[in-house]
Amino acid sequence: MAPQMIFVNLPVTSVEASKAFFSKIGFSSNPHFSDETTACVVISDTIFAMLLEEPKFQSFMAPGKEIPDATKTTEVMVTLSAESRAEVDRLADAALAAGGGPAKDPMDLGHMYGRSFTDLDGHHWEVFWMDPAAVPEG
Repeated sequence: MAPQMIFVNLPVTSVEASKAFFSKIGFSSNPHFSDETTACVVISDTIFAMLLEEPKFQSFMAPGKEIPDATKTTEVMVTLSAESRAEVDRLADAALAAGGGPAKDPMDLGHMYGRSFTDLDGHHWEVFWMDPAAVPEG
């Protein structure tokens, strides 16, 4: 059985600007699932962000719904794990350098460390690392 994949669909004002932003923070695009109004950003082998220009995103929505302004409201927080504290910092710092904004203060609990940022359209992204030794066995 193939591993389950996740495709997070997000509305963007400019697919080219958003694709450049995510490229600057270290993610590639899959050209087979991208066009002039859509970019498929590859986060991992099983996680993808589908960036759709607002009119295209609207075409997939239920009738009567509106696209929220992510700079004024938070409908979703996209959270990614990282393999180390250094990787958390690298990704968050790269996002800020690429034009993203800070979302909230860093979280440091010793065994868990996280930072957050907003992308060019205001979508909230979290990146965290957790010490594997601190994870309870279940």
